[in-house]
Amino acid sequence: MVQQLSWKVGGQQGEGIESTGEIFSTALNRLGYYLYGYRHFSSRIKGGHTNNKIRVSTTQVRSVSDDLDILVAFDQETIDVNVHELRVGGVVIADAKFNPSLPETCTTATLYAVPFTEIATELGTSLMKNMVAVGASSAVLHIDTEVFEEVVLEIFGKKGQKVVQKNMEAIKKGADYIREQLGEQLETMKLDPADGKKRMFMIGNDAIALGALAGGARFMPAYPITPASEIMEYLIKKLPQFGGTVIQTEDEIAACTMAIGANYAGVRALTASAGPGLSLMMESIGLAGITEQPVVIIDTQRGGPSTGLPTKQEQSDLMAMIYGTHGEIPKIVMAPSTVEEAFYDTIEAFNLAEEYQCPVIMLTDLQLSLGKQSVEPLDYNRVEIRRGKLQQGELEELEEKQYYKRYRVTEDGVSPRVIPGMKHGIHHVTGVEHDETGKPSESPVNRDDQMNKRLRKTKGIRFNTPIHVHSHEKESDILFVGFNSTRGVIEEAMERLEQDGIKVNHAHIRLIHPFPVDELLPYVQGAKKVVVVENNATGQLANILKMNIASHDKIQSVLKYDGNPFLPQEVYAKSKEMFVLNGNV
Repeated sequence: MVQQLSWKVGGQQGEGIESTGEIFSTALNRLGYYLYGYRHFSSRIKGGHTNNKIRVSTTQVRSVSDDLDILVAFDQETIDVNVHELRVGGVVIADAKFNPSLPETCTTATLYAVPFTEIATELGTSLMKNMVAVGASSAVLHIDTEVFEEVVLEIFGKKGQKVVQKNMEAIKKGADYIREQLGEQLETMKLDPADGKKRMFMIGNDAIALGALAGGARFMPAYPITPASEIMEYLIKKLPQFGGTVIQTEDEIAACTMAIGANYAGVRALTASAGPGLSLMMESIGLAGITEQPVVIIDTQRGGPSTGLPTKQEQSDLMAMIYGTHGEIPKIVMAPSTVEEAFYDTIEAFNLAEEYQCPVIMLTDLQLSLGKQSVEPLDYNRVEIRRGKLQQGELEELEEKQYYKRYRVTEDGVSPRVIPGMKHGIHHVTGVEHDETGKPSESPVNRDDQMNKRLRKTKGIRFNTPIHVHSHEKESDILFVGFNSTRGVIEEAMERLEQDGIKVNHAHIRLIHPFPVDELLPYVQGAKKVVVVENNATGQLANILKMNIASHDKIQSVLKYDGNPFLPQEVYAKSKEMFVLNGNV
């Protein structure tokens, strides 16, 4: 029996690969296994190779695995593209229809040709071939086909009981066929029993959308874009149930300005996009900065520049999100690393936006946005709504012909905020520099006062967990630093390095800007080497580290920008090599 294994299904986009993985993983999640899934897909609706790799474990996992135990193939391309991942003793279960074969170089895996299409056609339609594949997979793992009944009923119940029965029959026939083929070899991949606990199984985008809902957001203007669209799709279904709405705008410029306008009117609003959309929003983000309007913006990073690799992993928007706007404005940039953090940090993003009256950008990446992982039940008692200096009572009466000092210079940099229509709250709102009442002003003294006030506000920012620290003490041979979805591979690399006798710490940044210097500095000072792991070509997080903490001689980068997420072995091998090359044994 094994504690964990990795399963992958692949074929042409549009032939049910995603649903195959969804049915398989949902059933295992309900048994209580921990799961981590990552989809490789093309930037087109139909055609092109796609696959879904799912790691199944009896303990928490937060990354894709180095190798592969089971490959389910609907075409020869799937075998050719993915066979190199198979471990010694791995299994390929392929549709007999295309006469599958293993490359001559693959001598340690076993191929089983199963008539997916033939069995499905005999049952009524070839479309059920993916259900036959699910059944074959369940047999390899010693999982009873009955665990799929609930999932199949949820998916096909609306089509009638006959359709449900046919799909379950396809699963059972697939399981029966592979049992006959494998015989005693089935024992090699039998999974240890799961703990049976109920957990959610969700992508980061769904957690963000749910966090927005729980955090009081009631309006989302947005333009669809990969990999952000699921946030919009989720809220299209849910927001109207709570008196809110989603509007699909003509472009990202309109989306951002509408979100700013809604916040100006007192409604918590957000928008979400990816790199190309954020580029269009930059002028609007500057408008939110100078008019001191709260707004939450989600950037789901993907491969760039331009259209780049729209369906692939990358973390190359970091500098743009911090420094992309013209002029200088207060801004908060956050970066959750897990689905749970994505939920809680989204709620906190709305609180910080209103407390500091500035744009809050929450960075995710494609792996976190679309990768599916097991999630412990969320604690809704942790949900807190803080609206800062929003004036909700009766305002003091103004002197005749006076305006409300919406941009009053204060010690903490945060001015009192009113919404339109409040009696005695009348003031100007303009994108040009202005005085305390909002009236345009080019006075040098006023300019200094207003600029200093705006920039002063984020110096005292309160963020509960600016860095996630995994360490025993502050001194180490290697300090890993990362952000977003690299957390899982770093944690696994740490375990392997510690087995080699190397002392390792890990600091994962959740508050990117303003940078948490005080929290991170002791760990940098106590490390012999600082290894920054990130999915970009220029080492953006490493450069931010150097700008804020210095220690240039200690900092080295492990980079990957080919569109694929890191594997634990890659981080382990590269950091181990750095350690040895620097004169360590």
